[in-house]
Amino acid sequence: MTFTTSLTAALLASVALAGSALACETTLRSSDTHPDGYPTVEAVKHMGKLLEERSAGRLCVEVFHSAQLGEEKDTIEQTRFGVIDLNRVSMGPFNNLIEETKVVSLPYIFRSVDHMHKVMDGDIGAEILEAFTAHDLVGLAFFDGGSRSFYNAKKPIESMADLAGMNMRVMQSDIFVDMMGAMGANATPLPYGEVYSAIQTGVIDGAENNWPSYESSGHFEVAGYYTMDEHLIVPEVLVMSKAAWDKLTPEDQALVQQAAKDSVPVMREMWAAREKASEEKVVAAGATIIRDIDKTPFIEAMVPVYEKHVTTDTLKDLVARIQATE
Repeated sequence: MTFTTSLTAALLASVALAGSALACETTLRSSDTHPDGYPTVEAVKHMGKLLEERSAGRLCVEVFHSAQLGEEKDTIEQTRFGVIDLNRVSMGPFNNLIEETKVVSLPYIFRSVDHMHKVMDGDIGAEILEAFTAHDLVGLAFFDGGSRSFYNAKKPIESMADLAGMNMRVMQSDIFVDMMGAMGANATPLPYGEVYSAIQTGVIDGAENNWPSYESSGHFEVAGYYTMDEHLIVPEVLVMSKAAWDKLTPEDQALVQQAAKDSVPVMREMWAAREKASEEKVVAAGATIIRDIDKTPFIEAMVPVYEKHVTTDTLKDLVARIQATE
């Protein structure tokens, strides 16, 4: 979807909202590529309920799920221009725009989900959210993106050697492209919505993602081998258009910030349940799950990726602080 096309879609959505918006002084349009019912979608809906209650009905949120307003790269631009008010986005597409987001996108930077939570809930997470401000965005909160692992249509991936020469989809991020190259595979950046057909037609061999995305996208239907290497534990981010933010009073800005913060534990609870349900569904459907692999060679292969992308004092400091977080 081109920016022009998705911009038109967003504007049409704005018109469609006119009727419901009459009940609120301000209706914030929120975008998500995931389907209705997905934890990130439901978390922003929950945020909207909190806002409506706490503002006595003045502030509302309308969530456009399933990439109705475009794929993430397009919606980021729409949000920066103020066409979309709120946007739940993966961290990868921000890597080439906001330097600080590179750090949490590094392979194996987080030792576990608990480690990621400790980092993102603290001072480091606050610093990264603040970095969005210089790019016409307001960082509100981090949601879970789960542990991302490889899946493909051809064979079980039990070691790094099995990845050699495979064509694997990655998000549109230089770090993820270099990660795949360091593991011996050929990286193919593609929008999320194109992955199913690309695997089905043999354009790519596979991709990498978490349990809920692997399941909800239907990718397990065309790529039945899932390897739990957990190379990425990347948080996702909820951002707001700076243009929309500046239209709010300081009191309403505080309401938006607090509602976003209060949606995080709700999202995490839904996420844990969804991960379990998604895993059970793909296993029941016959997917082959490779659970026990030696991650050490994968981790060691990331040295040149870190050397290439962690080049400034800011990034080096962030990496050191993340690694030192217990």
